[in-house]
Amino acid sequence: MSLLKLIFTICVFLVISGCGGSSGFPPTITGVKAQSLMFGRTATIYLGGKDLRSNLVVDAGAACINPSFADNSSTDLLVLNCLVKAVGDFKLSVKTEAGELVYSGSLNVPKPEVALLTSKGTISVELEPALAPVSSANFLSYVGSGFYSSTIFHRVIAGFVIQAGGYTTGLVKKTGQLNPILLESNNGLTNKRGTLAMARTSVFNSATSEFYINLADNFSLDYKNAANPGYSVFGKVTQGLDVVDVIAAEPTGILNGFIDVPLSDITINLVLQSK
Repeated sequence: MSLLKLIFTICVFLVISGCGGSSGFPPTITGVKAQSLMFGRTATIYLGGKDLRSNLVVDAGAACINPSFADNSSTDLLVLNCLVKAVGDFKLSVKTEAGELVYSGSLNVPKPEVALLTSKGTISVELEPALAPVSSANFLSYVGSGFYSSTIFHRVIAGFVIQAGGYTTGLVKKTGQLNPILLESNNGLTNKRGTLAMARTSVFNSATSEFYINLADNFSLDYKNAANPGYSVFGKVTQGLDVVDVIAAEPTGILNGFIDVPLSDITINLVLQSK
């Protein structure tokens, strides 16, 4: 074989066998699969194809922010991570550094669902981050940290509300609350039976970890005006309303200066985000 032919053969081989950083072939995405798309959590999205490169530019708008490729990505499979900040359909586009479109499609983020495993049964709630983003994100922060485990329903008023999220057995205030959040009561959601809302003090922007579930249509708790802003509803019970009613029927009394305290502990054993 002549020297010139040998050099040509080697060059062809190098171009064909080049890795994802080569410019021999344009990157191609043939499939996209999301392993987890949960509001408030880091999503893992797999992009499969050929000649994929870590310098591809991903755009998911404000729905999934801070996109980055994981270290275990390859030229056939890019592992994309981003923080989910919205629910519903959102557009995902991938372009080359030069701005050439490689992929365009849409993904769907469901409304977050949380399961409260109590000593009386399981209560599932669905949150409304599109209407109450601050309250929803705050609640999920406590859920994700495990804060609600071993807390109790410390206030039960038949025909009104059941309240939890701030105390442990013996009405001991649980430490570790986050900073108080903005009151989001003027969001169109109402305190009807089965809805989930943030508890607060007489100070409007004072809600931290405590929440309540409405046992009846408590429209008196809704936003009226700036001087009478009511309470922030941010979700609803989707399963376990019968468990809510069982809790509501528990006998109550006075303990350590608190009224409407269940005489027997009703414990939240575990709280998990399922969607």
